[in-house]
Amino acid sequence: MAGQQAARGKGSAAAKPSENDDFGKPGPPLSNRSPFVIGFFGGLGLLVAWFLYGLFLIVGPVLLLIVVAMFLAVGLNPAVEFFMRRGLKRSWAVVVVITFVVIAIALFLLAIVPVVTDQVTNLTNSAPGWFDQLQHSRTVERLDQKYGVVGKLKKYVTGGSLGQQVFGGVLGVGLKILGFLANAFVVVVMMLYFLATLPRVKTTLFRFAPASRRDRVTKLGNEILEGIGAYVSGAFVVALCAGVSSLVFLFIVGLGQYAVALALVVALLDVIPMIGATIGAVIVCAIGFATDVQTGLALVIFYVIYQQLENYVIYPRVMSHTVDLPGLLTVIAALVGASLLGVVGALLAIPTAAALVLLSREIVIRRQDAR
Repeated sequence: MAGQQAARGKGSAAAKPSENDDFGKPGPPLSNRSPFVIGFFGGLGLLVAWFLYGLFLIVGPVLLLIVVAMFLAVGLNPAVEFFMRRGLKRSWAVVVVITFVVIAIALFLLAIVPVVTDQVTNLTNSAPGWFDQLQHSRTVERLDQKYGVVGKLKKYVTGGSLGQQVFGGVLGVGLKILGFLANAFVVVVMMLYFLATLPRVKTTLFRFAPASRRDRVTKLGNEILEGIGAYVSGAFVVALCAGVSSLVFLFIVGLGQYAVALALVVALLDVIPMIGATIGAVIVCAIGFATDVQTGLALVIFYVIYQQLENYVIYPRVMSHTVDLPGLLTVIAALVGASLLGVVGALLAIPTAAALVLLSREIVIRRQDAR
């Protein structure tokens, strides 16, 4: 019996390999260099990248608001530190700075609204006279006889299409204004948070760097942030010069009733690199021509001279202590930023370019010189 059981055990043990052999011998694992593996994981990575790109497009506007809020917080930080050196705590210094900012915005709105209202009223009152002149024009009469322009215009005005377009336009403008106010509220709230906790935010961000490079990263980061703050302060000084000079000259040429409002417009638009000063000058000159031709010509001459003075004297002297950036790179950065993100891009472009130049000089060029 024992021999038979041993024989059965040996037979069953010998039968196991034969059963496994029925499914074939296992082959070697797939190589990491296999075309299938490379194609599969490459396609999977492409799908993940496309998914993340779609998420970025959705979250992009929010990220832009965060960047703008951080930029404004860094720009206002020198003012906060100024009050902190006078003995105020950071929270109270933030309150003082924000109070000044809110008062400045409120004064601008209170000053510009009457000007806009008066100009719209004058335009509305002058429109019927312009229309009567057009009706008596020989050119309009010939066009009306040949193409029926007046009849088509009356039909268009009295029809429903004009009302729908006006309503849609007003509704669209209203929605854009609501969106702008919502974005402004979000930016202000985040700016307050960043401004109050900026030292803690910087420390947290710098800790992501390796310990061996954290000291260098901290120094470079602080240098970049100080440059951004100095740039904002310099832009404010340049805008203040433009506003004060415009205020004085507007009183000289006899536009004292609009001088404060127009000077505020020039000062705020002058913050926008390259095109802001020109836009402000065009607005003021247009109002000057609407008032009197000689006043308009005097304003044109004044702004042509002042912009040369600002471009070649005031701006270089102020900004030479804020951002170390050649003039050509300043123009290129402003153009690229404006083409990508409009006014916001133009505002962020110059300090961003200065930061990139600093990083290139301290990291890339130094590494190349060491070889």
